[in-house]
Amino acid sequence: MTDIVPIRRALISVSDKTGLLEFARALATRGVEILSTGGTAKALREAGIAVKDVSDHTGFPEILDGRVKTLVPQIHGGILGRRDLPEHVAQMAAHQIDPIDLVAVNLYPFEATVARGAAFEDCVENIDIGGPALIRAAAKNHEFVGVLTDPARYADVLAELETHGGTTLALRRRLAGEAYARTAAYDAAIAAWFVDQRGETFPTRLTIGGTRRQSLRYGENPHQQAAFYATGARPGVATARQVQGKELSYNNLNDTDAAFEAVAEFADPTILIVKHANPCGVASAAILSDAWEAALRCDPVSAFGGIVAVNRPLDEATAERISAIFTEVIVAPDATEGALALLARKKNLRVLLTGGMPDPAAPGLTMKTLAGGFLAQTRDAGRIDRSALRVTTKRAPTEAELSDLIFAFRVCKHVKSNAIVYAKGGATVGIGAGQMSRVDSARIAAWKGVEAAKAAGLDTPLTHGSVVASDAFFPFADGLEATIAAGATAVIQPGGSMRDDEVIAAADAAGIAMVFTGVRHFRH
Repeated sequence: MTDIVPIRRALISVSDKTGLLEFARALATRGVEILSTGGTAKALREAGIAVKDVSDHTGFPEILDGRVKTLVPQIHGGILGRRDLPEHVAQMAAHQIDPIDLVAVNLYPFEATVARGAAFEDCVENIDIGGPALIRAAAKNHEFVGVLTDPARYADVLAELETHGGTTLALRRRLAGEAYARTAAYDAAIAAWFVDQRGETFPTRLTIGGTRRQSLRYGENPHQQAAFYATGARPGVATARQVQGKELSYNNLNDTDAAFEAVAEFADPTILIVKHANPCGVASAAILSDAWEAALRCDPVSAFGGIVAVNRPLDEATAERISAIFTEVIVAPDATEGALALLARKKNLRVLLTGGMPDPAAPGLTMKTLAGGFLAQTRDAGRIDRSALRVTTKRAPTEAELSDLIFAFRVCKHVKSNAIVYAKGGATVGIGAGQMSRVDSARIAAWKGVEAAKAAGLDTPLTHGSVVASDAFFPFADGLEATIAAGATAVIQPGGSMRDDEVIAAADAAGIAMVFTGVRHFRH
């Protein structure tokens, strides 16, 4: 196998022209013949860099509005011919096919075209054919040919030319792997677009492509390796700009995503505090700083070292209050200059600005890996409003209770099952998460309300006079009775248990109101 391969001829045809002129000029100064097409050839020529049009090299013109430019034997033979096989060398000579030692190609901007909402025909015309064919051919014959799909790699090739006079096999293999990953992701984007055009959710073959945004120090635990990949433009951690703080960890990213997706559920100014992917305090208010105080009051102990998500641009007053306790991450759509200046005093605090809020009702898939495969489901975009509620008790909730019930149920959607959420005045006052028994979740949430009251110097538990939400039905009356004992005056739950009548009777006996949503929000 050949190790060092000199570059005598390069084919360059790029949509992304970042670094193109510097790279091509460096090749030209080393005597490399450059073949090119269309806009790339024009850009090189205008920069005074010697370039030969592919059509002149092949003797075959571009046809079909440029759909066919490089799909000819003179190009693909020059890329795919093995230099170590005499029969290949002889055939190339017989057909006047010159070897090509380097292919630098990036693809038509299909993903960007779809992202800007272009018409169907525009999207189709931005499906690159010749580019992937060139990339795959060069990657296959990487023993003799280098392939570049990312301008960031230009420097690697030039460094090896300077050091070795050609590319090493190790670099060519690495570039080949990256090339196939790029064409795979490109095809995945096209396949996903066609699935979307058909209105199909679960195709026979589900393809996923992602771009590594960050190599992480480790995963959930130090003995695990991890990396962060971006797959789309949904506002959140994948689009966020980190303006300060230490590098984000796997757990930071996971928790921040959970927090930001949850806070997006609310229209009013809202702050949400997350610990280990579970909300531990949520509040809506007329101004953010008041929302912070109410969210913190729910569970000030768990909030220490938590993730704070905001659904409005972060202002200076709120930033000052948040910075008064140890916080790992703050994520917001934006922030004022005053807020950023104040937070800059906390050098280890990570601050992420996403540029927008995700739509909680938007379609999409979530996935979970299993041994030998993965589960895919549509995102939990279910949302309830007053029109969807069915009063099941003798007493209907008051307007204030109804508002808090809807608030609590939206929080409950983002709490790990079994989930119980007490709320009062647009703020959580007790959260029970992830228990095997719904009764235990209700009791833990009530205990949290007791502890939060003590921390605030109050004699009455915060859950007294609250409403309560359950992510799934109460299978027995005991779970409901635990919430009644905690002081809840109204309940929201999906309903659907075989013992709904018993649960309704227990609510009526206590004189509380209960509504059914018909929507369950399990979160595992």
